[in-house]
Parts: sequence; structure tokens; C-alpha cells
Amino acid sequence: MSEKLVQQLHRLIRSASTELPSDVEAALQAAQGRELPGTTAANAFGAILDNVGMARRNVTPICQDTGSLIFYVYHPVGLDTIAFRKAIEQAAEQTTKDILLRPNAVNPLTGKNTGTNVGLNAPYVTFKAWEKDEVRVKLMLKGGGSENVGTQYKLPDSALGAGRDLKGIRKCVLDAVYKAQGMGCAPGVIGIGIGGDRTTSYLLSKEQFFRRLGSANDDLALDAFEKELHADLNRLGIGPMGFGGKTTVLGVFAAWQHRHPATFYVAVSYMCWACRRKEMTLMNGEATYDPA
Repeated sequence: MSEKLVQQLHRLIRSASTELPSDVEAALQAAQGRELPGTTAANAFGAILDNVGMARRNVTPICQDTGSLIFYVYHPVGLDTIAFRKAIEQAAEQTTKDILLRPNAVNPLTGKNTGTNVGLNAPYVTFKAWEKDEVRVKLMLKGGGSENVGTQYKLPDSALGAGRDLKGIRKCVLDAVYKAQGMGCAPGVIGIGIGGDRTTSYLLSKEQFFRRLGSANDDLALDAFEKELHADLNRLGIGPMGFGGKTTVLGVFAAWQHRHPATFYVAVSYMCWACRRKEMTLMNGEATYDPA
């Protein structure tokens, strides 16, 4: 792959690290407006929004934890995925050298950090072929603190009194967010993966973070479920960073997939308020970036 592609991917990573999507920033501003001026919650949102503005102006990372790089690449048949992965790795290494990313690729056995954000399965890249002529690259930067409070349930769950239905799933999500408190850097975005196996339920839950806040679910039952659960979670009163307040989550997104008859998994993934995601479309070698 060309140096041009490496620079296009570099711009994508830089933008994700330093510019919060407009829908997320707007949700944070609205959340601040719901709090009484001078309260801890209002001040916390003020600090968050000041940070967002400074990061954009100074082209510096929004958070000191720049997260793990998770890429989804949608491409026409015939793309050289080996070369494309190498271009992603080169771009990740360059943005790390430019201090737009913190080195976050650590060997779990030796504790050694590669120093480049490149290692075994790092960045994490999923290639998906489609019938369009363009290449669409989706990038998510997933922080470690929010990752630590994600969890998975196997239904039925006798401890929660949760059965294999939407009521049971609701109990799982309420339990997960309540236990997270402020540890995931609330207010969070909640991704829910219903069905599949242990691995694919988590993958499905994380894919939900690419949805824009306020977007409707194509499944009418899940759309109503998301809206109701969003309201329920905000009544927990956990608030920004766990300081208390009216906004504990910025959004709730759910999706389902078929499961084995013997299993019923529900994965709950948590994205911190720094919901860093960007998209890039390549057509005839030229890149366009999502306006968020």
C-alpha cells in the first residue's frame, strides 16, 4: 500500500484521538444544561467540555488513555487486506511517535510495551467484504477504564431473577451500569449484544458504539427498549464521573443475533464519555472523512 494511504489513515487516527464527534459533544452540552449551575455535576460537565475544546484547538488527545485501536474495514472483493493491515500498523506507529496516541500495546506475559501501539492483534482489524466500490474504514478508540467495567451475563440468571427475554436483559444492563458507578468515566454509552456465543455477543455489543447518539434502532421492539432503558439508567443518579446527577448514560444501543438453543448470552460493553469514533471513505484513492 502507498504512503498516501498511510497518511490518510494517520489523519483518521489523529482526528479520532483529538476531536470528539459532534453528536457526543452536543449530548454532553445538553447534559450540563440539565444540571443546576454550581453543582458538582454541572462543574464536572464544564471541565469535560473545556477539555474537549482544548483538545480540538491544540490537536492533542482528548484523554491520556488514547485507548486500543479497533478498525472495521468494509471493502470490495479483491482488496489486498495484508497490505492494508500493514498500512494501518504504519499509521498507528507514526501517530504514536507524534504523541497523538499513548503506547498501549503490552505483552501480557512479560509486561513489555512495544512502544508503537503495534503488536499481536494490535491494532484489532476486522475486514468485511461488500458489493460497493468504495472502502469504508471505521475506527474506534476504546479506553481501558471503560473496558474494565464491561461484562457478560448468561440467562437465565437466578441471582438477578433475569429470564430469557427483554425484561431479563433489562435487569442485566441495570446491574452492569449500577456496578460500574463512575469507574467507566461516566456518563457512558452502553452497547448491548444479545445472542451469539461468548465471543460474538461481546463483538456485537462493541459494534453498537459506531451508531450516532439519538439514532433509532431499525428493530421497533429494540428501539422502544433502548429509549426506556436510557431513561431508567439515568434515574440511577450516578452522574458524571460518579459524582451524582441527572445523566449517567448518553445513549443505549442494542442488537441481536441468532444463538444456540442451549445458550443465551447478553454482553454489556461500556464506552466512556470520550466516545471516540471516526470514519473514512476511500474512492479511487481519495479519502473523505465523516464530518463529525
